[in-house]
Amino acid sequence: MFQPSQHDVRRFFCAAYRQWRDGLPLGPMESIAARWIAEHPEYHADLADEAAALAAVYTVEDGRTNPFLHLAMHLTIDEQCSIDQPAGIRQAVQVLAARRGTPHAAHHEVMECLGEMVWTSQRSGLPPDGLAYVDAVRRRATA
Repeated sequence: MFQPSQHDVRRFFCAAYRQWRDGLPLGPMESIAARWIAEHPEYHADLADEAAALAAVYTVEDGRTNPFLHLAMHLTIDEQCSIDQPAGIRQAVQVLAARRGTPHAAHHEVMECLGEMVWTSQRSGLPPDGLAYVDAVRRRATA
């Protein structure tokens, strides 16, 4: 399994932004990233300066979302839906998107569920609970 470093992720998003902004050809993953980058113009300045991006530190105390984590979560959710892993996530996200009006709005809610699953796993030392994650998304879709 490929496990990119923090700098690898930041370089990827900065390069995808630069290619998208300049109208250059995009590979499959860059195309997906560019779609989410376009949805988040508030991150464009962060993505435009790779050196600053590599040096940036985002803390909860700063009260600012980490744009690279946020965009990576969009990609994660897209990938999960494309392969329906964990099982049922595709349908749960589709139902939530229909209820919220856009995939983007749904993704932001799914991110909360995904973050909770990862946090719980880290705190407990147990593997991530995909079933609980899908159930959390389903609850949001039916609320």
